[in-house]
Amino acid sequence: MYQSETTIRVRYGETDQMGYVYYGYYATYYEVARVESLRQLGLTYKEIEAMGIIMPVLENKSKFLAPGRYDEQLRIVTTLREKPGVRIRFEYEIFNTVNELIHIGETLLVFVDRTTNKPCRPPLPMLQVLEPYFK
Repeated sequence: MYQSETTIRVRYGETDQMGYVYYGYYATYYEVARVESLRQLGLTYKEIEAMGIIMPVLENKSKFLAPGRYDEQLRIVTTLREKPGVRIRFEYEIFNTVNELIHIGETLLVFVDRTTNKPCRPPLPMLQVLEPYFK
């Protein structure tokens, strides 16, 4: 299992009239956490794309437990429970400033060869950096 943490400060433009994070922004928070999770492994989305692999989202799930609020520093814990195959599932737990779990989510992505536009295995460098976490 691999886990990483990322923090995001809620900006004014991401909130509704109540000062709560507007529900659509959670998908953006997932993306930020996912990209930073890979970066913490030493591999960037940009590098993966340079290898000819793209990663479209197949599923996006959200469960709202409590509101995120304007100017809060949110901590996002990103988890990979399984070694990726043709698909990769990221799980997210979002905590507010007082460490209360306020949101859980999940995204399922597929590795796609940019040239053929067909599903493919993850690039070897990704499998190599993840290997120690799935022994």
